Amino acid sequence: MSPARVTAVMLAYGPEPWLVDAAQAVLASTGVDVELIVVDNGCTSDGIDVVKGLPGVRVIRPEQNTGFSGGCNLGAAEAGGDWLAFVNSDAVVAPDALAKVTAVAAEPGVGAAMASIRLADNPELINTSGNPLHFTGLSWAGGNGEPATAHARRTAVPSLSGCCFVISRERWEELGGFATEYFAYHEDTELSLRLWHRGLRLEYVPDAVVRHHYEFSRNALKLYLVERNRLITLLTAYQGRTLTLLAPMLLLTEAAMLAAALAGGWGRQKVRGWAWLWQHRTWVRTRRRQLQSERTVGDGALAHLITARVAPSNVDAPPGMGVFNAIAAAWWTLVRPLLTRP
Repeated sequence: MSPARVTAVMLAYGPEPWLVDAAQAVLASTGVDVELIVVDNGCTSDGIDVVKGLPGVRVIRPEQNTGFSGGCNLGAAEAGGDWLAFVNSDAVVAPDALAKVTAVAAEPGVGAAMASIRLADNPELINTSGNPLHFTGLSWAGGNGEPATAHARRTAVPSLSGCCFVISRERWEELGGFATEYFAYHEDTELSLRLWHRGLRLEYVPDAVVRHHYEFSRNALKLYLVERNRLITLLTAYQGRTLTLLAPMLLLTEAAMLAAALAGGWGRQKVRGWAWLWQHRTWVRTRRRQLQSERTVGDGALAHLITARVAPSNVDAPPGMGVFNAIAAAWWTLVRPLLTRP
């Protein structure tokens, strides 16, 4: 059989110190016929000029920064491959990684597959082996800092990491890609839920290794987008019954997040997210109708994917997290059986 035809999509923005390494690693992939499309969203590094000269690379430069979601859509629209691999510009794939992830993504019943994302400065440690999903919509890098040997088994994951995953171009086009309104953050969570809603699994491939030069940042724009987009996903991807049952905890979470935002100096950004939702309420309603109409699996059947404990290892837990987790666990124990009732 001829090797799978894979188009890798990579975004470039700002300094991008690892762009050339990331691009060269994709092009050195074995077992697949690969091309690379780089979307220059405003790269300020000389690396973009180096990448432009590499065989097998096409560079697209939109008129303005289209964000992660818009940039991925632009790159995917130019793809010539049957498979799309989305690879971060600070992620260095092992030679066989894309072939292994693509092979799993091609299996019946699999919607998409992700690599084993390792910390670049210590590849024996995990950056993420799949992102947990809390019922409040919170998500984080699963297994961050844990030994890779503890994540050596292939498993289905609640949410893909956008750092490196593969999906068929046909399925991507059927879904319409990412919603550009997300701009950045949480679009991988929404895509993951939409695939689960269609009865498709998301798989973690432990021997497909990617070294990620991971750096967690807490700038005001990121916090605004993460919180706003979390609420977009809740309001559009969850069924009405689920939102009703979770309403008290969701309101408590909003109060807790507002308190954390005020204490952290980004309260204005938190409120700005609420304002965006109100100003774009027509789009939110339209998006909700779309997502609910295309699903074939109810929230109750997916409850096993959801966690009631917030436990990210890549950030320090705020004060009161133990109390919040105890309340959340009690509420989830109460409402989960109600989700599964006909």
